[in-house]
Amino acid sequence: MNVCLSLSYEQNAKVLVKSVEKNNKEEKFLETMAKMEVKTSLLDNMIGVGDMVLLEPLNEETFINNLKKRFDHNEIYTYIGSVVISVNPYRSLSIYSPEKVEDYRNRNFYELSPHIFALSDEAYRSLRDQDKDQCILITGESGAGKTEASKLVMSYVAAVCGKGAEVNQVKEQLLQSNPVLEAFGNAKTVRNDNSSRFGKYMDIEFDFKGDPLGGVISNYLLEKSRVVKQPRGERNFHVFYQLLSGASEELLNKLKLERDFSRYNYLSLDSAKVNGVDDASNFRTVRNAMQIVGFMDHEAESVLEVVAAVLKLGNIEFKPESRVNGLDESKIKDKNELKEICELTGIDQSVLERAFSFRTVEAKQEKVSTTLNVAQAYYARDALAKNLYSRLFSWLVNRINESIKAQTKVRKKVMGVLDIYGFEIFEDNSFEQFIINYCNEKLQQIFIELTLKEEQEEYIREDIEWTHIDYFNNAIICDLIENNTNGILAMLDEECLRPGTVTDETFLEKLNQICATHQHFESRMSKCSRFLNDTSLPHSCFRIQHYAGKVLYQVEGFVDKNNDLLYRDLSQAMWKAGHALIKSLFPEGNPAKINLKRPPTAGSQFKASVATLMKNLQTKNPNYIRCIKPNDKKAAHIFNEALVCHQIRYLGLLENVRVRRAGYAFRQAYEPCLERYKMLCKQTWPHWKGPARAGVEVLFNELEIPVEEYSFGRSKIFIRNPRTLFKLEDLRKQRLEDLATLIQKIYRGWKCRTHFLLMRKSQIVIAAWYRRYAQQKRYQQIKSSALVIQSYIRGWKARKILRELKHQKRCEEAATTIAAYWHGTQARRELSRLKEEARNKHAIAVIWAYWLGSKARRELKRLKEEARRKHAVAVIWAYWLGLKVRREYRKFFRANAGKKIYEFTIQRIVQKYFLEMKNKMPSLSPIDKNWPSRPYLFLDSTHKELKRIFHLWRCKKYRDQFTDQQKLIYEEKLEASELFKDKKALYPSSVGQPFQGAYLEINKNPKYKKLKDAIEEKIIIAEVVNKINRANGKSTSRIFLLTNNNLLLADQKSGQIKSEVPLVDVTKVSMSSQNDGFFAIHLREGSEAASKGDFLFSSDHLIEMATKLYRTTLSQTKQKLNIEISDEFLVQFRQDKVCVKFIQGNQKNGSVPTCKRKNNRLLEVAVP
Repeated sequence: MNVCLSLSYEQNAKVLVKSVEKNNKEEKFLETMAKMEVKTSLLDNMIGVGDMVLLEPLNEETFINNLKKRFDHNEIYTYIGSVVISVNPYRSLSIYSPEKVEDYRNRNFYELSPHIFALSDEAYRSLRDQDKDQCILITGESGAGKTEASKLVMSYVAAVCGKGAEVNQVKEQLLQSNPVLEAFGNAKTVRNDNSSRFGKYMDIEFDFKGDPLGGVISNYLLEKSRVVKQPRGERNFHVFYQLLSGASEELLNKLKLERDFSRYNYLSLDSAKVNGVDDASNFRTVRNAMQIVGFMDHEAESVLEVVAAVLKLGNIEFKPESRVNGLDESKIKDKNELKEICELTGIDQSVLERAFSFRTVEAKQEKVSTTLNVAQAYYARDALAKNLYSRLFSWLVNRINESIKAQTKVRKKVMGVLDIYGFEIFEDNSFEQFIINYCNEKLQQIFIELTLKEEQEEYIREDIEWTHIDYFNNAIICDLIENNTNGILAMLDEECLRPGTVTDETFLEKLNQICATHQHFESRMSKCSRFLNDTSLPHSCFRIQHYAGKVLYQVEGFVDKNNDLLYRDLSQAMWKAGHALIKSLFPEGNPAKINLKRPPTAGSQFKASVATLMKNLQTKNPNYIRCIKPNDKKAAHIFNEALVCHQIRYLGLLENVRVRRAGYAFRQAYEPCLERYKMLCKQTWPHWKGPARAGVEVLFNELEIPVEEYSFGRSKIFIRNPRTLFKLEDLRKQRLEDLATLIQKIYRGWKCRTHFLLMRKSQIVIAAWYRRYAQQKRYQQIKSSALVIQSYIRGWKARKILRELKHQKRCEEAATTIAAYWHGTQARRELSRLKEEARNKHAIAVIWAYWLGSKARRELKRLKEEARRKHAVAVIWAYWLGLKVRREYRKFFRANAGKKIYEFTIQRIVQKYFLEMKNKMPSLSPIDKNWPSRPYLFLDSTHKELKRIFHLWRCKKYRDQFTDQQKLIYEEKLEASELFKDKKALYPSSVGQPFQGAYLEINKNPKYKKLKDAIEEKIIIAEVVNKINRANGKSTSRIFLLTNNNLLLADQKSGQIKSEVPLVDVTKVSMSSQNDGFFAIHLREGSEAASKGDFLFSSDHLIEMATKLYRTTLSQTKQKLNIEISDEFLVQFRQDKVCVKFIQGNQKNGSVPTCKRKNNRLLEVAVP
């Protein structure tokens, strides 16, 4: 009993301890949850104001203070509506991890704290789900973090879009294009160690699922003057330092370079090394990125050779030399550098030396050659270096575009990312700052227009009354710069093209004449200038009142920089280079294509590029990232308010906030609004069962918010003043505290009640266990006694029953024996009686039968006697006739009796055989090979013939079901089997594919209407094939058309017919025996179609195309077309015979065969 009781106490104690522990854990969890508030809105746990639209009061001081407060708490992102302000922290923050990416993925824009990922996700989801093309405009001054922001946008999109081998390859190529462009387009400046010295706009193309397909990059205004001269404290482009630091000794020797930076005049020495930058490691990164993007090894080497040539151009120096006629000319001091440059580029040394010393001017049919003095020679050298590097950079962008462009022709969605220089105001502002600020004026114009348009569309969509917003329209400034008649750029171009003496001063005089009355233009000579006596406005300057402030431009260099002249002698010298890349960079140097027309100026080119960019941006949904630099020291934790204030002004951020707040400062959908504030009204708390809008109306009426402070839209509530929103937030915070107190009170009461009930339950359980034990023990004692008594009683009863059963059994056995004997006696007596009765009945039947028999026998005897007499006569006659027949045919009968018996036997066997065959016939399926076994050996040939006849019959029955179209398809399949079975490895995979012929549906596609009208015959095949280029082995998509009499090739995009070959001129088709789709069509020598040689194609439907070509040719020419299957065959390319050889090889692009021209006599196809 004690043991059982102790066990009961232990069990209940464990239950109690577990319950208490569980309650303690619940209490701790609830306390933790009470301390931690789940963030479901931008307004939760706000540091400062997360959205500047809600800033109150709104002025420049509060704007900067809010940014500083958030910056000090590592909150570098702030919203202005849907615009993201990004302050460069100049250090690494843990806010870009994969976990953060998942936090912002598929979340509402205002649901979490401001972040660049929120804007990226909003843009990506709008593109993917709403099918809206997007663009992300990233602006700010140098060092504000624009390049890093564009990388973060691209990395986020790459992280959240689809997966897969092809998709990952596209994403990797898009991301790896950045290191290449940064190496060649970025440089260290006093403001930024990795400053982009060019504007970049990338269109990332997506398919309908939101997976990236490729991209297109556009570059704007590379700062090529940096190649020849850098300001103090700045570096040249990164690639020069990376090449000298990271290249191997072997590569440097090949490029004729030395590792010492001081050896090169184009490299500044005071900032050659940058703290925290490993140029050698970056060089390896760039080489690897070029390989991933798709640069071939020889292309990468060619690029580095051009970079080395640019470096060495800076080392060429000139000396003056007087001629006989008294004119000065220039000579190269040390020709060793020139010699090395010519070896690198493959240019004749004398040609390049003359180009540096003379200038040829062509006018109509006359050529005038003049000598260059030392200053002009240095200008020509620097112009060549700048043009060479600038054109190399443009070539790199085009080459990257070729690799990353979308390969498919399906409709694409586009997300554009614009990373372009911000507004620039320096001490000395020249032509570069002028056109950069012009671009920013255009961006500001489209920004205001699109922002207002977005606001107006939302008000109209929500049925809110639209109020006009007053804002500064900078169209007047854009017109001052870009007007085609009186604009500054137009006048600059006119001055550059004007004959006579043209200088920067004449350009300024023209500006003073035409723009003097413009309110945003100022100079010493302008009528509206307020600084006529101010010496801070020199004579050689003019000032423009931009939207971001006044900028003073030095007019010196405007004309030369706009002309951007490169002497024709240098262009022609570059075109004569043996270096393929350099030659392609200077197409105007070709003497056969001399164009005396003056090339477009730098200003007009940039103006056209900006116009194209603006047109592109207006077709997309804009998203803005405004980058701000907190200090000039590139140091963390420093916030320079004056510098930030300057950027806020020229970025127009306060103007942006005012535009956003002109109508309603805050808007939110009814459902989240009601969910957030429903606890402030008893009618809506805890659950509102009606429409969300009705709940919000009840809520606002209950809170007695003035009607003029809000307005109800179709799907959103619009709040005019931020104070109203903050009042709601304060009420919500107070109500949450009250609710938390109520929850704690209820929880503590529940906890105490639960503990009391648990203790009470434990006491009851212990008492119950003890009573149970006592009753169990007493019960066991009573039970054992009862069992003993029961056993004795059951024994006595059992013995008594056994005696009774034995006596009863003996009585039953005696009665059974007596009854058996009695029944036997009775049965025997009945049997004797029945036998006697049966004998009496049988005797009567026998007597009657005997009498009837006697009577019948007498009648039978009479009939027989009468029949015998008749039969005797017939028998005698028959015997007589038989005797006569036997005498006459005895010999004949003996000779043929055996044969008749044999034939009869055989006939019966055959009859039996056919009857059995009837029941054992197989199914009517032609592929069923079952057939009954033969029963007799002599029927073997018959059995086989029957099997053959039956198979032919059921095949005929099966064929009778085919239509004419199906019969034609099977005839073509049969023809393909005879031509390619066991000969071409590709054949088995084509057996199950139906021959369709018309894959393009030319009759239905309006794109090919012109092509359809040009072809009058019936089209047998219409398929897109890859035509192999005879020169380099690359492929081009062409439409392959086969008609009854001709074979045609057409351009896939335009539908224009490129080649037409009569079938009578086709002599042979060659292909390999391997699993590839390459085939060659040989043409009859001397025919008009064979002027360029044979055709080499690649197709996914090779078997079908070859079969149809074979049948069509046979039908028209009555001659069989020769099909040659061999892993090596010859084709005629113009005048050369080229061997096409198929080899086995591992392919980088998977299972796709590749074709490469090895030399003039060999074209190699690598088959996986």
